[in-house]
Amino acid sequence: MRLILGLITLVFVVTASSHPTFAQTREAGPWWPHPIWGKDDQAGGSNWITPEKIVEAIKLVETGKVYEIGQIYSADMPLFGQRTYSLIIPSSPTGGPQGENQLIYHDEFLVGEIGQVGTQFDGPGHIGKRMKMADGTEKDVFYNGFTIDEMKSPYGLLKLGVENIKPIITRGILVDVAAYKGVEVLPNSYEVTVEDVKGALMKQGISEESINPGDAILFRYGWSKHWTDPDTYNTNPPGIGMAVARWVVDKKASMIGSDHWSTEVIPNPDARLAFPIHQELITMNGVWNLENMNLDSLSADEAYEFLFIHTPIRFKGATGSPARPIAIR
Repeated sequence: MRLILGLITLVFVVTASSHPTFAQTREAGPWWPHPIWGKDDQAGGSNWITPEKIVEAIKLVETGKVYEIGQIYSADMPLFGQRTYSLIIPSSPTGGPQGENQLIYHDEFLVGEIGQVGTQFDGPGHIGKRMKMADGTEKDVFYNGFTIDEMKSPYGLLKLGVENIKPIITRGILVDVAAYKGVEVLPNSYEVTVEDVKGALMKQGISEESINPGDAILFRYGWSKHWTDPDTYNTNPPGIGMAVARWVVDKKASMIGSDHWSTEVIPNPDARLAFPIHQELITMNGVWNLENMNLDSLSADEAYEFLFIHTPIRFKGATGSPARPIAIR
């Protein structure tokens, strides 16, 4: 799921569990400064990816089999709302012939919300929260307390652009919820619980205690089966709820991902809330989210632990990035 910043404004309902009113400062906010990486951090969970973490993850490779777990970008893929994706070859060939060797070539013209369609990575500037300040004013606040006043620019965010995310090369863990529940596809709006996650891990032979800081946790709902049917794909997918999101935070994951466009359950069981799991993970804890993957090949091979590689494209000031994530066993 991606929200088009500046075009869509979400008003989040304040409940008894919401963060309290606070003074306008990045020194002492409800979720900032980050308790480990400090007030200036813009990289979040990717900070866990140290050289030592990478070396440890590489040890998971036994056969060298590569799994493409991203979707192919195409004009007929499911899109959120009225988003745009269009690739045009201006002419064929685009240019040439040139030189005595008669070289010809193709170029392409691509237009779309580049980080917001297909297999997509939610960066630190993607999701925020509109909050009431102690002086009665409202501010839009994002990861680590950066405000929209510090960030906004018509030519890319001045803070929290996706270029701040470090390459994520780490241990990947597949939580195959669909297989655990014994179904091909989880039903619409099914909320995945902590009990589901722990049950899936136990069935897969993965100790919960083995999950280490910086691991990437990927949830399979079976939803990629609907990829070629956009109406079905876009309608009320299953996903994790708040309890699982907080479990992920406790595990200090670098990122999560799933095989649908939001990762979280849609709609939220609390009808007053809009995408609260995105806020909990991205805005408040710097745990990033990779959506619209296809995890079926991992499931078929019962590949539950693997070397996971995702390197967001460094579009300066972008709210996210397209992705070609891979898993290697």
